[in-house]
Formats: sequence, C-alpha cells, structure tokens
Amino acid sequence: MGTPELISPRSPRVAAARRLARRNFRGKERMFIAEGPQAVREAADHRGSDGRPTLTELFATVEAAERYAPIIDAAHDAGARVHLADSEVLADVSQTVTPQGLIGVCRFLDSPFASVLAARPKLVAVLANVRDPGNAGTVLRCADAAGADAVVLTDASVDLYNPKSVRASVGSLFHLPVAVGVPVEQAVQGLRDAGVRILAADGAGEDDLDDELDAGTMGGPTAWVFGNEAWGLPEETRALADAVVRVPIHGRAESLNLATAAAVCLYASARAQRPRRTG
Repeated sequence: MGTPELISPRSPRVAAARRLARRNFRGKERMFIAEGPQAVREAADHRGSDGRPTLTELFATVEAAERYAPIIDAAHDAGARVHLADSEVLADVSQTVTPQGLIGVCRFLDSPFASVLAARPKLVAVLANVRDPGNAGTVLRCADAAGADAVVLTDASVDLYNPKSVRASVGSLFHLPVAVGVPVEQAVQGLRDAGVRILAADGAGEDDLDDELDAGTMGGPTAWVFGNEAWGLPEETRALADAVVRVPIHGRAESLNLATAAAVCLYASARAQRPRRTG
C-alpha cells in the first residue's frame, strides 16, 4: 500500500467535503462528516444495513496518520480513500476550533422506523422537538451507554447529521439504530403497538420517577419521550404518553438539563429491566 500524496486545498474532494457542513448538501449527497479519532474509528468499523462500509473517505494530517496508524489501516481495509492533508485543509473542512487531525466522510446510516419496531425494542429514547444538536448527540450517547435498543428523532427535531450532533455522540451514532423524521404521533403509536410503554419525561409530571421504580412498573419495554430544551413537551405530546414522569429534585437545583435528565431516566429503566440476581 503506497503512501498517499498530500492533497491540494483546491482539490474537488476537499470542496465536496467542505460542502457537507450544510444540511441541504448532506441531504442531497446522503453523506456526513465525522471528526476525531473516536468517531472515525467507529465509522471505519461500521457497515450499513446493505453491507457497504460507512466510511468512504478520510482526510488526515501527517502527524495524525502516524499517531493513529491503526485507524488509517482500518480505513484502508474498509475501502475508504485516504488523503494526507495539511492542517489548513483540515481547518477548512472541520467545524471545530481545534481539529484533531482526522476527518471522515460517511454514508448516512439511519434506520427505517419499521426496522426499529421489528426488532421488538425494550428501551428506546424518542427525541421530540429537540433542536440543540449538542443535546441530541449527548442524549444519543446516554442512550447507548444505558443499553438502549434505538433512538428516534421526530420530524421536528434537529438533523442527526449536524456536525455538532455527530461530535456530541462521541461515536455512539455508529452503535445503535437511529430512526429520523418520524412524526411524534406515529412514533408513539408504533412503539405502543409493538408492546412498548410510553413515558414522557417532564419536570411537571404527575408521576415521580422514584415512585415508578418503587412500584415496580418500569421493568417492561419502555420508550422515553424527551422534549425541547427550553419549553419541554407540549400538552398534546404529554397526552400521548401512558404516564408523564418527573425526575425528583432532592436538593435545591432549579432543574436538570435535557441530557442529564435523559441519562437518569434511561438508566432507571435499564436498572429496572435488568434480571434480578439470585443466590
């Protein structure tokens, strides 16, 4: 395998990658950018439902190529085109202030909602009207850490492939199925028909998370619906749920932010669903 040549800043490949910062180009090309060693490593190991490698192209500085040689090898093994680039090229393509020397171009990898339902999920995070890309990516990361089976982004939520969402997921985007563009009513009804209990997370909820745990009602398949960072869930969305649950505030904090509340709720369900140890 020969050593790649340093790519020109005026290369059409660089221009094409730069355009993926804009949502309309991402949608047209069905490609997105993954930055940093963790995301690129996961992308190189990932294949879509059609069996094709997700990572198609990789830009790396000489220093990063040496430091992360196993990732470069994995990218080659995945069939991705690998380009060496100077730091100015990486800064031009990157959406971060301090690029980490690796930028991958990836195929879209979201899953059809029907396939999420067909897998009979036990734990799902539904993001309804979540507009902040950093929050969306962080909730996805929390869902992955809690062992969720899928994440659903409703049609009113932020673009899954926004560079900030991808970065905030820290590679979790490549770990579990994510359905996008699903109307919240369709998401709730589909999950309910699949035998999943719907819980809406809301600071003003009638039910307390601790009480739900004490009552033993959270051991079955569950979908948590999380709302907008600023105004939470509208009444019509709360009305769709089987219960509206608040995370108790035991101290003097005014509230929890979206990602923290999501982590608490998802881990509570994961613990409740965990088989009891005997002996």
